[in-house]
Amino acid sequence: MSKSSSGNGKFIVGAIIAIIIGGAAIFAISTSGSDSASTSDGISEYSSITVTGEALPAFDSESSATDAAIGMPAPVVSGKGFTGTEITTDGVGTPTMLVFLAHWCQYCQREVPLLVQWEKDGSTPTGVDVIAVATGTDPANPNFPPSEWLAREGFPALWPVIADSQGKDAANAFGLSGYPYFVLVDAQGNVFKRLSGEIPMDELTALINQMIGV
Repeated sequence: MSKSSSGNGKFIVGAIIAIIIGGAAIFAISTSGSDSASTSDGISEYSSITVTGEALPAFDSESSATDAAIGMPAPVVSGKGFTGTEITTDGVGTPTMLVFLAHWCQYCQREVPLLVQWEKDGSTPTGVDVIAVATGTDPANPNFPPSEWLAREGFPALWPVIADSQGKDAANAFGLSGYPYFVLVDAQGNVFKRLSGEIPMDELTALINQMIGV
């Protein structure tokens, strides 16, 4: 009787272990593909992000005048665009404006056409790189996917767009706290200014010109 009970107990324990291992394997497979989200057209709304350098503190728009990140070396983010193109924020001596956008953000939806027109009008200061990061991406939120939204606006035809990871690694590295989010990085690779919300194009132009000494 005791042998039968012991045997049944070992069978139950073994079955539980098998279920756990199987579940772990399924989770591992799911996780390994979590940043691909590729479609049949080879478009991926997420990419794996590599961050080099120290992350910036979270941005507080209420105290932007005393932003602790100003003067700090900006981290370098490397990832991929929607079609798999390698993109990095390392401008190698070139002043850069980073703009972080979320497809569901109504303020971003209003800001993107202004940025596109700003460039088409020739108002973007020369000698400055502009790189966007599509972040906060969520299929459950409106205006998904970001690749189609930005393509409709003509944004990727003008500037490179990095697809952030599902964990928002790129956004977190730059201390994002709201959308749209702008980070100006000078030619030395240091943070010159951070802003959040809808920013008028003339204000952006003035800030960039101040950064590059025009």
